[in-house]
Amino acid sequence: MGTEITLDISGLALDYSKNHMGNDHGALFQEKDRQRRRSDQINYDYFVKTNEDPAPLEMAFAKPLKEVLPRLEMMGFTLKNAEIAYQRVLQYKREVMAESADDGTEPKTLMGFEEFCDFVTTHAVKSLDDTFYSSIDGRDNDLVQGRFSDKGITSRIPVLWDNFGYWQTYSERSYFGSLIRIFDSYYLLRILAKNPENLDSEVVWQYGPLVENGWASEDQFNPNARRGQTFLIGTEGSSDVHILKHAFSILRPEIADFFRYIDIKSHPFSGAGSLRKFAEGLANIDVHNQIVFLFDNDAEGVDAFQKVSGLSLPPNMRAMTLPEMVEFRSFPAKGPEGLSSTDINGRAAAIECYLDLKFNGNSSAHVIWTNLKKDLGVYQGALESKDVYTKAFLKQSVGSVVSGAYDVNKISRVLDAIVAECTTIAENVTLT
Repeated sequence: MGTEITLDISGLALDYSKNHMGNDHGALFQEKDRQRRRSDQINYDYFVKTNEDPAPLEMAFAKPLKEVLPRLEMMGFTLKNAEIAYQRVLQYKREVMAESADDGTEPKTLMGFEEFCDFVTTHAVKSLDDTFYSSIDGRDNDLVQGRFSDKGITSRIPVLWDNFGYWQTYSERSYFGSLIRIFDSYYLLRILAKNPENLDSEVVWQYGPLVENGWASEDQFNPNARRGQTFLIGTEGSSDVHILKHAFSILRPEIADFFRYIDIKSHPFSGAGSLRKFAEGLANIDVHNQIVFLFDNDAEGVDAFQKVSGLSLPPNMRAMTLPEMVEFRSFPAKGPEGLSSTDINGRAAAIECYLDLKFNGNSSAHVIWTNLKKDLGVYQGALESKDVYTKAFLKQSVGSVVSGAYDVNKISRVLDAIVAECTTIAENVTLT
């Protein structure tokens, strides 16, 4: 009979292969998600009846959909792209229907994307009946179809012709799967995540039985983002790299493996001008890496960003500055006339300004004005004693963040802005 391997959510198979690995779903998971789970291909009762030692559970990757969701987004499987992919399925289905129509009747109206999403998310997957019913002679079709027996609805789903023949439909849950498996399983996961009740459901890729039966080797099943799915973050200096790597590790550990950085030991692009030249060089050659050029929110960074923005960057590259912050609109700054509060957005907000500047009761944080940027008509500034704030942040752990002992609000928004740029790149690349 062979051995099957599937990508499941609450027992609903979204992708399937037999006697070989099939699609590689390792990028959905991290090493911590490698664990043992019961397999529906093993009769565990046999080991109890024969008084043998309990059968070992089979190796799998498993994690809740809510933790898979941000990884889907980083890979470009967003709702925006899901709609585009769905429209392609609709177009293909309409062409097939037009070719097969020979009675002159008006073709039925197929579901639009929003209606399809509503259909997919009406019932939580875990609530669907998985009771086995034989439908060989058609007598139990109503039991198999369960809550999805209304042909007025299901006939309007652009189901491909081989869905029913390729997938067994023996329960309400499996029948539901045969209706919705019309495009990439990752888009289905993204749509299923629209129902909050699905977020705690486990996504499982169980490879143990396939390995045990000799159809694949364990070293084929590896977690983490693949090289082509990662993003190179180009920064103005090594301090930015240290801060970003630590921030992702404690604030966004579920996607930290998607990011790579320029070698921090010999950072070759120190300063906004060097990073700008690096971006200009890569824009002129056929580089396939996904890259985000991150400039400071200061005068030099804004100047360099504006020049890079004037280039024709390919879809796999984006440029951005650190985001403007309300907190920076009235910030202590020291110049020839002494200390005063002023807006440092676009003038003096390097990445250190986004750290907790009041940690351990510190209240002396301020920037110092340096040189005039004639092109922008503003002065460039820098945070005084910035290394002190960097060192304090690098000592922080998940515990200090959770307890609120260290304020990560601003640096968290920086990560959100970077992720948004990366998601835009992934969306563009995924559909090309």
